[in-house]
Amino acid sequence: MGKTIEVAADRAYDHTKTVLPSEVAQGVYMKNAPSLKALKLMHLMIGTAAGRMADDVRHEIRLSELKDIEGMDNLSRTRIVPLFEELRAATLSRDDSVKMRVTIGGLLDEAVVDYRHEVSGDTLISWSFGRTFREMARDSNHWAILDRQAVFHLGSKYSVLLFQHIASLQNLKHVTSKRFTVSDLRLVLGVPDGKLTRFSSFKQWGIEPAIAEINSDLTRLHLTATYHKIGRTVAEVEIAWEVKEDLAKIKAELDRPKVGRKARQDDSLETVSISFPASGSIKYHEPWEQISKENCNWDYIKISDAFRSFCRQKSIKLDAKNITKIFTDFCLKQPRI
Repeated sequence: MGKTIEVAADRAYDHTKTVLPSEVAQGVYMKNAPSLKALKLMHLMIGTAAGRMADDVRHEIRLSELKDIEGMDNLSRTRIVPLFEELRAATLSRDDSVKMRVTIGGLLDEAVVDYRHEVSGDTLISWSFGRTFREMARDSNHWAILDRQAVFHLGSKYSVLLFQHIASLQNLKHVTSKRFTVSDLRLVLGVPDGKLTRFSSFKQWGIEPAIAEINSDLTRLHLTATYHKIGRTVAEVEIAWEVKEDLAKIKAELDRPKVGRKARQDDSLETVSISFPASGSIKYHEPWEQISKENCNWDYIKISDAFRSFCRQKSIKLDAKNITKIFTDFCLKQPRI
């Protein structure tokens, strides 16, 4: 029995934390990553099972208990069934280099939603984990201890998957960053094939929003991304992390109503917004060079000067929160030469 099960058992009565095997938290072992709501349900299931997650038993929870959890979106029977279908479709691959074999299995064996007494509000949900997950959990010696409330309040699948991955690395000695190839980071974030295929799109709609939400007052972590190129192509993304100093601020935000949270997050994100270069060419400046290359065929110096002139005329600040969108729209409107 690995140490992960021991830690999970010790924390079985701490409903503010979920102990997740690193093999699951790091995501690279999971294909067909579930949606945001299904991921939240997965965390709740693993947290409920705790030290028994590796046992071949059925675990139970009542639907009324789920409805009391903020961030679970008041699940009903008709809404929870498709989430279990997603979890049943998630595939786990386990490569044992010592035994030289790869095992492909699932997270979930079977789930049952018993609604015989639904009128009285007594719907019982039960499930058993798949053999591959149970063996992975049984043998695991590395784990992530996740703030359950933070996971339930995150609003993006990409944010949850990145948060749990980094949390699984956080307590490693002398490790404060990790480099990912672009393809590996796509796997970690669960980006489907054919979606966000251009790196500029992946960065704009996947990486940056996930990091921004994790850096908001919802989690204990603060992440920064550094982009490493080979020539003009981004080959690796290095993500560094540190624990925020003011954790009381995090608790205060999680205890506040969800209404108005987006506005508060937008205010906090002003400090991490990127700026369009105030002078010179945008060549070798990301994301500006890539946006220009994909949407306009003007010389880099010419498009740089034209955009700065446009911003002056419209009284737009070069560090406006939506400056990347403004620049993208500006490039698209320019005539081809």
